Amino acid sequence: MPACYRWLGVIVPVLLVVYWEYQGRLGALPRYLPAPSVIARQWWEMLLGGDLLRHTAASTFRALAGFAIGAMLGASVGLFAAALRPVERFYEPIISLTYPIPKIAALPIIFAWFGLGDVSKIVIIFVSVFYPLYVTALAGAKSTSRVHIWAARSMGARPITIVFRVLLPAALPQLFNGLRVGLALAFVVMFVAEMVSSSEGLGYLIVFAEQNERFDMMYVAIVTIGIVGFVADRLLLLARRHLLVGQLAATEFRR
Repeated sequence: MPACYRWLGVIVPVLLVVYWEYQGRLGALPRYLPAPSVIARQWWEMLLGGDLLRHTAASTFRALAGFAIGAMLGASVGLFAAALRPVERFYEPIISLTYPIPKIAALPIIFAWFGLGDVSKIVIIFVSVFYPLYVTALAGAKSTSRVHIWAARSMGARPITIVFRVLLPAALPQLFNGLRVGLALAFVVMFVAEMVSSSEGLGYLIVFAEQNERFDMMYVAIVTIGIVGFVADRLLLLARRHLLVGQLAATEFRR
């Protein structure tokens, strides 16, 4: 791939930021759109003051805790549904019925059951992440070659061994796609839950900044959510590259 195409995804955003800053220096921007230099200055001040780290730590903990629980349960149930027909028959109508419902709509019920603290936010995140992981794990496991399953059975492998030694490795490529979708959902749902009810976190910080017309602080929170989400996604891709090194090499060879 030519270097110009490789850097195109960086050059265009940089040019937009430069133009944004230029308009800010001219005083042509509306009050609700501060210049990038103003946002960067506020970001640095909040970082040194410790407020940004406190809110970021609270949001990251909620998002990653809910993501980890939802991913583990969603993937496990999806794998067992692929291996055991009764499990799939039980979960499939439930998943089909509840998947289209916006999980945020359940926030009042979750708050009533679990209170307004971290537990309720982790629960709504875990529920949101569960669905894409279940679907991708089920689809990935069902794509496993029957020959591999028959070979494992002929060697006396138990069902639990087949699930984790045969179905799971075959489902990993699709499972990582589900993990990326679930990770993005975790941050989106975390942001909404904190905006509805929270005393700390990046979502709360956005609401606080909007109520006090601190638009620079509001953009600081938005940029920080983007940075944390980007780093988490890159780490997930790094794990994918190490775990699927053979499959990714085969894919590149076919191209």
